[in-house]
Amino acid sequence: MANLTVRERAKASRETAKNPTITVNWRASARLRHGHVWVYRSDILKQDELAPAALVTVHDEGGKFLGTALYSSSSQIALRFLGIEKLKAADLLPELRKRVPAAIEYRKELVENADAYRVVFSEADGLPGLIVDKYNDVLSLQALTQAMDRGDVREVILKELVDQLAPAGVVESVDPRIRKLESLPPREESLLHGTKQDTTFHLNGVRFHYRGLGGQKTGAFLDQRENYAATARYAHGRALDVFTYQGGFALHLARVCKEVAAVDSSRPALEVAEQNEQLNREHHAKDIEWIEANAFDLLKDYSTAGEQYDTIVLDPPAFAKSKKVLDTAMRGYKELNLRALKMLKPGGVLVTCSCSFHVPEADFMDMLRAASFDARRTLKVLERRGQSQDHPVLLSVPETGYLKCVILTV
Repeated sequence: MANLTVRERAKASRETAKNPTITVNWRASARLRHGHVWVYRSDILKQDELAPAALVTVHDEGGKFLGTALYSSSSQIALRFLGIEKLKAADLLPELRKRVPAAIEYRKELVENADAYRVVFSEADGLPGLIVDKYNDVLSLQALTQAMDRGDVREVILKELVDQLAPAGVVESVDPRIRKLESLPPREESLLHGTKQDTTFHLNGVRFHYRGLGGQKTGAFLDQRENYAATARYAHGRALDVFTYQGGFALHLARVCKEVAAVDSSRPALEVAEQNEQLNREHHAKDIEWIEANAFDLLKDYSTAGEQYDTIVLDPPAFAKSKKVLDTAMRGYKELNLRALKMLKPGGVLVTCSCSFHVPEADFMDMLRAASFDARRTLKVLERRGQSQDHPVLLSVPETGYLKCVILTV
């Protein structure tokens, strides 16, 4: 190689370098050939000596090449596929330099009437383990895997985000539980770039506070952005928003309804919701009534007392975080919806959601049918919806589609 240029020597080195190899069983091979992107540790038959966060080549039991993946030494999801291309270790950073801008470009045609949205959605954007959200001029970045937490990877991702979006600040969001599962060292939330960590943003013309670091962080459920707008098209009269969090649905309801009450068990969340209400005061005919209460207890009391509403929104947290608790979760969903249906006036609108991936849409609809039968109410489906389009769903990876939102009328 003595007579080669520096560029030619680098190219030759890349071409001769070999990735570590992993062999997976027939179960994983079939899943990968159908487009899924995860390999569980129990499906690995053989592997070379591997460093955490390594780029690896994956073969089936017969030695046939399946694709290239990022390895985790700790997670039960041992491999997250980058694709069926034969990528070498030296190709990883250049590949990221293409994929981050591609994710940003994808949103340009989809996001309307908002300056807040998900910029990168992990596997759905070919960037497994990376979540990036945009709140006006501040970005929130979260690395959820060993590979995305690598120093060189973080540097490239941050540079692309800054070059493409020119944010005033980039904050790092940290999930200590996930870092522990990935055997990653503890990391403090911090400002990675710029000087700004707080801002205000707009969803469908409604304003919200965003505070990226410290204390009670603020924001909104960006995956509900399009459902907020859809709900406002049908909502009317007297409205109740249950599990309001920081007021996402309630603030949209207040623009079209005569009276709005919003319930959450978290006092800090309600305090943020009240601050958000102040940002939108000129658009509300009446103040929103913010109620600190357990949603199940409140619905039971209101239903018993004969309270009646024209619009009710149910947007609970994930009841089923694993399949083991699915039956319990479905009972919880049915109780909430049964109580709500008993409180709706004829012609009333119910907006009911589940963000649990482990609750299939078919099971959710069956639960609604059972609740409507028990409540002796006839329901018409106005819309069946999912997460906003900035949270894309891969057809071959059902785990990327988790949110159910059904709008019905009595």
